This record gives sequence, structure tokens and C-alpha cells, in this order.
Amino acid sequence: MNLAEEGERLLAFARGSVHPDGGFGWLSDDGRLEPDRPVELWITCRMTHVFALAHLLGHPWAGELVDHGVAALTTRFRDPVHGGWYAAVGPDGPVTRSKTAYEHAFVVLAASSAAAAGRPDADGLLADALDVLDRRFWDDEAGMVVEEWDESWSVLDDYRGVNANMHWVEALLAVGEVDRAARIVTRVVHGFARSNRWRIPEHFDASWRPLPDYHRDEPAHPFRPYGATIGHWFEWSRLTLSLRAALGPAAPPWMLDDAVALFDAGVREGWAVDGAAGFVYTVDWDGAPVVRQRMHWVVTEALAAAATLHAVTGDPMYAVCAEHWWAYADQHLLDRAAGSWHHELGPDNRPAAGTWAGKPDVYHAFQATLGPRLPVWPPFAAALRERRRG
Repeated sequence: MNLAEEGERLLAFARGSVHPDGGFGWLSDDGRLEPDRPVELWITCRMTHVFALAHLLGHPWAGELVDHGVAALTTRFRDPVHGGWYAAVGPDGPVTRSKTAYEHAFVVLAASSAAAAGRPDADGLLADALDVLDRRFWDDEAGMVVEEWDESWSVLDDYRGVNANMHWVEALLAVGEVDRAARIVTRVVHGFARSNRWRIPEHFDASWRPLPDYHRDEPAHPFRPYGATIGHWFEWSRLTLSLRAALGPAAPPWMLDDAVALFDAGVREGWAVDGAAGFVYTVDWDGAPVVRQRMHWVVTEALAAAATLHAVTGDPMYAVCAEHWWAYADQHLLDRAAGSWHHELGPDNRPAAGTWAGKPDVYHAFQATLGPRLPVWPPFAAALRERRRG
């Protein structure tokens, strides 16, 4: 697999996501913008981040798209009264008025990447987003972020989620906030994951007590599925290794051990466990598959974790894993006809749409093409900026 060429193919597809009203919209299977769908904050942020990386890679067209995303984040998505960002907007304003940690983490990521790319207004957006983290989402006693507020920041939902905290680790590392990232990683990876045989609990109550039956009746939920989510084990593995590299000699020995253990568990309980190639989406608390769909993002995170572990350890086993999974992706996930990757496959490895319809973003796949070509630390945008400076 030529990773640079695959990255270019993904960027060509992604350019169709520009929404005329601001931000980046949902793309169909054949790459058409779906203008009647609400414009999602997480998609706009992810695409802004991707186009910032493209700009740092030297694409002259990408800066304008970064600016398009930043403009939407400073206007269309921004709550001018209470602060923060709406999770989804339509032609008449906000569609979803709650303020959620998951989406706000991507505002920080997008703003930090745009700032690394030297785009106007990005520094102010980033400062604003970090202020919202400090005042609304960061729970210093827990060393974690809370999940969801109402529009006016008056009512905090009792739900606590690990997925949002994972993306806050990504965002915090992107801005160099190593200490808070380390607090989250320590609690989730060295605490929740290690004590639960690496099957990371995703859902908690307000006191951080696990909710093991959460969404048992909706197991294929796109953001809060029942059980343990295989792809997240790979993401936590990669992020733990990035944090370890940032800490340098101060990193505790468990970080490498736990990153390896999470990777091994993801392979053992996720890959081809039902007799067919591919990673299942979720498993139960005994490790049995629950949702057997093959989500594209799970493979991309496995690829990224394998590349990172190979860079850290030099063990050729991880390179073999990556080669094997790239071959699988090339055979089943890469859509050479319509562009991008199929976002979901059935257990038979044919395109499906039970959880994901269309191809809403290229964030996971594009980062998978970059990981093997960049150092473990600093994060993507900072690494590309340093390379560009020579």
C-alpha cells in the first residue's frame, strides 16, 4: 500500500464535503453532499483538522478549506449567548442544543491543527475552546471530563463516558497539555482497563461507577454501544504510547506494558473471531462478539496502533500485522470506484449500513496513512509543522 497515494485519494474525496451554509456536511456512499442533513460539529471539526494536515503537507488548496471550517466554528456552531458549541446545526439554527464533551474535544483538535497550520483566527478559537474545557468539562477531582450539559450550562447530565475522555486525551496531547492527558490515561488504561481484563468499560454514572448494561437494547449505537468497543482498545494503546513519548524518561514502565496488553487483547478478541476476516465492533464482558459488523475505523486504529508499537519497540510482528490489515482494507474497505472507504461491512465483509450510512468523514483513514510516516511524538499537526520548518 502506497500510503501517500492513499492519503491523496482520501483528500480528493473529502473536498466534496464543503457545505455552502458553513462547515462540512455528510457525504453519501458516492461522495455527494447530503444537504438536507444537519451539519454535525464532529464532522466539521474532523474535516477542518484533516484539511489543516493537508495544508501542512503542502497542498495549496487546503488553507481555504481550513478557514472555511474555522469560520463555521466561530460563527455558525458557536453559542453567542452561553458559549460553547452546538452539536448540530441546520438552516434555521441549532438542531441539537446540548453541549457535549465528545464534540468539544474535536473543537480543540481542529483549532490546534488550524493554529499549527498558521491559519487566521485559529489561535483565538483554540483559546476559547480551552477556556470552555476549564470552566465546563474538566473535573479536577475525578481527573476526567464530564459528558453533557444543557444549552445554558445549568444542568449536567449524570452520564459519564470514556469515549469522550479518550478524544480529550487526543486533544490535550495536540496542545501539549501532558499532565491532564496523563491523569485520564492513568485512570482509564491503568485502572479501568487493567482491572477489567483490558475490556474497557465505556459507560459510567456520575460517581464513575460502571454501567455494564448500558445500551444493551441498542448494542450497535454509533457512539455509545453496549459492551466493550474493540477499536477503542487500539486508540488507547496508541495514545498511551504518544503520552509515553511526550513524558520521556518520566514515563512510568506500565505505559508500554499496558499499551501492548491493550493491542494484544484487541487482536485476540476482535480479529476474525467468528471465522471471517475483520474486526468485530463490540464484545461482551466475557469477550464474546456482540455486534459483528466490521467498522472501517476499527481497522484504521489497529493499523495506527501497530505502526506506533513498531516504531516504539522495533518488533517486526507489528509490521506484519499492519501489512496483513492493509491487505484486508485494500480488499474489502477501500472503495476504488466511488472513493474513500466503506464505513461499515457486514460479517460477510460486504458493504452494510446498520450503524453508518454513507461516508461522513475521512479522519480515521487519513490518520492511518500518516501514522507510519511520522514520529510517535509530537502529534500529527505539530510533527508536520516541524517537518515543514526543516
